[in-house]
Amino acid sequence: MSSSRDRESVIRSGLIAAALVALSGAALAQSTSLPGIGRPATPKEIAAWDIDVRPDFKGLPKGSGSVAMGQDVWEGKCAHCHGVFGESNEVFSPLVGGTTAEDVKTGRVARLTDTSYPGRTTLMKVATVSTLWDYINRAMPWNAPKSLKTDEVYAVTAYLLNMGGVLPDNFVMSDKNIAEVQARMPNRNGMTLDHGMWPGKSLKTAGKPDVKAVACMTNCEAEPKVASFLPDFARNAHGNLAEQNRLVGAQRGADTTRPPGAVVATAAVAAATATAAAPDKAGGFASINALLSKHSCSACHGVDQKLVGPSFREIAQKHGSRADAVDYLAGKIRSGGSGVWGPVPMPAQTLPEADARTLAQWLKDGAKK
Repeated sequence: MSSSRDRESVIRSGLIAAALVALSGAALAQSTSLPGIGRPATPKEIAAWDIDVRPDFKGLPKGSGSVAMGQDVWEGKCAHCHGVFGESNEVFSPLVGGTTAEDVKTGRVARLTDTSYPGRTTLMKVATVSTLWDYINRAMPWNAPKSLKTDEVYAVTAYLLNMGGVLPDNFVMSDKNIAEVQARMPNRNGMTLDHGMWPGKSLKTAGKPDVKAVACMTNCEAEPKVASFLPDFARNAHGNLAEQNRLVGAQRGADTTRPPGAVVATAAVAAATATAAAPDKAGGFASINALLSKHSCSACHGVDQKLVGPSFREIAQKHGSRADAVDYLAGKIRSGGSGVWGPVPMPAQTLPEADARTLAQWLKDGAKK
């Protein structure tokens, strides 16, 4: 898994660099050969895209952050999805767990080969600290990606590694000592460079990469058919797969209580169909539905159906009769939380106050279509 992840990181870095060069070159060519169409990309525009951090730390900005600072950032912006100790397995895979002090010494996580160990966490698999830093920087928090300051990224990365027993409580991580952190990554020796895709000589690779796919372009079938199946005797041997998949994401397990090929509409599909078929009553629900889509509310809530969280109708029935319903619901939308409807957390939302109050008023009025 770590090999695949790092190979993906290397390839992504190369593709981004190539795309930036191509875009800049194409714009320059257009501006000269086709007057009035296109222009060269400015250094500032290129810099805005060129934010990836490589395993040799090229692209890493200057900065620092302590484990203590990272704990504050974590509790405010990360814990509601990943758990107080990075152990949450409700919505996202757990980040922390499964590594030992011996793994830090050897650079190879022993439990990756232990079939009796119940799961695989991020710290068990990831080989390079740059992968953690880069992903947190570009994609976190989930509801506000790229909003963390550079020092906050250093701090929360340090805190995450502290929870995994990699860094001590008083550690301050920076661009100056990140190589020392890399030397303590539990699965640092789990990375392979056999793919030969590393750009440059800073890390030794195994020969020249097959970028033309010559190895796999022989004896190809004209119309390959990709499929998977479960033999009848094993179809429901371990329970219904449809009930074991995560609620977030596009993957839906097969309903193994039914015969192969039976089509079963999931709650998400039903909710999407109902929304698509909802009539526009004098523009009322159309504007509400636009807000729900704009702020990704419908990713976790259906109007009539429970998805990750309760349906909007359930929320309206529970809180709509309150005297302060609009203020209360607008506050809950903005602050998020967990425990009212179960253990799955709702992240804090950054939508404008006017949009929050519009949605709150709609909920107070019964979440009507």
